[in-house]
Amino acid sequence: MRLSVIGCGYVGLVTGACLAEAGHEVVCTDIDQERIAKLNAGGVPIYEEHLEQILASARKASRISYTADAGEAIRAGDAIFICVGTPPKDSGEADLSAIDNVARQIAAEARSPKLVIEKSTVPARTGLELSRALSAYSRGSDVKFRVASNPEFLREGTAVGDFFHPDRIVVGVEDPSSATELKEIYRPILEKTFRCPVHNGTCPPGNKAEFLVTTINSAELIKHASNSFLALKISYANVIADLCEKIGANVDEVTHAMGLDTRIGGQFLKAGLGYGGFCFPKDVQAFVYLSSKVGVDFEILKATERVNKQRIDRFFEKIHKALWVVKGKRVAVLGLAFKANTDDIRFSPALEVVKRLLEEGAVVQATDPEAMSRAKALFPQVNYHKDPYDVLCEADAALVCTEWDVFRKLDWDRAGKVMARKLVIDGRNLYSPQSMRDKGFEYFSFGRE
Repeated sequence: MRLSVIGCGYVGLVTGACLAEAGHEVVCTDIDQERIAKLNAGGVPIYEEHLEQILASARKASRISYTADAGEAIRAGDAIFICVGTPPKDSGEADLSAIDNVARQIAAEARSPKLVIEKSTVPARTGLELSRALSAYSRGSDVKFRVASNPEFLREGTAVGDFFHPDRIVVGVEDPSSATELKEIYRPILEKTFRCPVHNGTCPPGNKAEFLVTTINSAELIKHASNSFLALKISYANVIADLCEKIGANVDEVTHAMGLDTRIGGQFLKAGLGYGGFCFPKDVQAFVYLSSKVGVDFEILKATERVNKQRIDRFFEKIHKALWVVKGKRVAVLGLAFKANTDDIRFSPALEVVKRLLEEGAVVQATDPEAMSRAKALFPQVNYHKDPYDVLCEADAALVCTEWDVFRKLDWDRAGKVMARKLVIDGRNLYSPQSMRDKGFEYFSFGRE
């Protein structure tokens, strides 16, 4: 099928690349002309595992192209995926101005009927407004628009695998024909008829994804409800960690036992610096705002957000306890991205840690396998090193802020020999407290003192 993708960020580029790899003809566009130029030159503007590989494969097969001309992209596709940003306003409300701009562009440029698909995360009832905008700005009665919601459930760092092997594919539609068209778009993934780049060409056995057809309002709500619940689990684990510290329990033991209950599950029951990234913070805010607007007090999500904001304060309590005075101390920060396996630093807890350290007068040294170039633009005064052992050299303390495997596998015997002081403050609970202390380190983590 001929598909268009508007927006070449983390969601849009993964969506376009994976749909092209699944066999469709895809045209991608973005308002960032430098990004389009880089893509046309064979570059990849973001880091995501397997993405470079599938973009190269789709380009070689002539199934994907890029244009800075949104009108060209709009006219090319029978179905158009909207993958633009919906950042939070100060009030927490989602800023839908980019969605509105795209709607007006589609209405102005389309010359044939289009299925317009919301892939961006939007609050419930956005589909109704999108339909109204398309109708209001349409050039004539000959061009008809249908609107659908197809929320993404991609985790940065594993987005390609998530797209090709989803738990479910949710489509919110106004009419049966839209559901049929979306099912055809996803048929190669539902039936596993494509060459899977994540598993060397062969899709692993297992249950097929469930294709769920809902109303548009329900589909929009499902996305916010899912992300907010995962954020809630993280904050719950962090409160448990605080309680464990007070009574002498071990949060790893507690959450592991909890997770063995199939009704609960262990995923996202991880204590530490809390959640970050572009999705969870803004989605929780937007869900709270939407609920308040319609008269529902979502107090549990307000608490989720409050707990998450407190994690940096809790971390700095440990830093101050260990270092006493931060000013003038040489501090090594391990990790800058908001999570492992991505270069995304938006709303990253690690960057808030760096900001606070600089404000308190620390000499900051930092490393991250993928996110250093992005962090440099925000904090040029930090000393960046690719090699973690260079960052740890002469450090008074090492702060673990992102759970990259390279940090999980560090040789701390080697690291201890180059550090000025053998002190590790672990914001991601990567290491065994006893093992680190056996190596001669002062070691602090969450919920395991």
